[in-house]
Amino acid sequence: MENDNKKKPAYWVEPIKIAARLSSWIAFPVIVGYFLGAYLDKKYNSSPKWTLIIIGISFFVSMFGLVKNSISEYKKIEKNENNSKLKKD
Repeated sequence: MENDNKKKPAYWVEPIKIAARLSSWIAFPVIVGYFLGAYLDKKYNSSPKWTLIIIGISFFVSMFGLVKNSISEYKKIEKNENNSKLKKD
C-alpha cells in the first residue's frame, strides 16, 4: 500500500537528466579550459599557447567523462530492460 502512494516521475524526467549530465561533460571542461588557458596566456604573455593546450586537454577529459557516463547509462537501461522482461515472464 505504501508503494502505491509514491508518485513515479514523468516518463521524460530521466532522459532529460541523462541529457543534461552528458551535455555538461561536453561543455563544462571546455569552458573551464578556455578560461584557465586565457588566464595562463595573460599571466605568461604567451597567447594562444596555453589556451590551445588546456582546451586540448579538456577535450580529452570531456570525451573520457562522456564515454564513461554513456556506458554507465547504457548498463542501467540494459539492467532495467532485463528486470522488466523477468517481471513479464
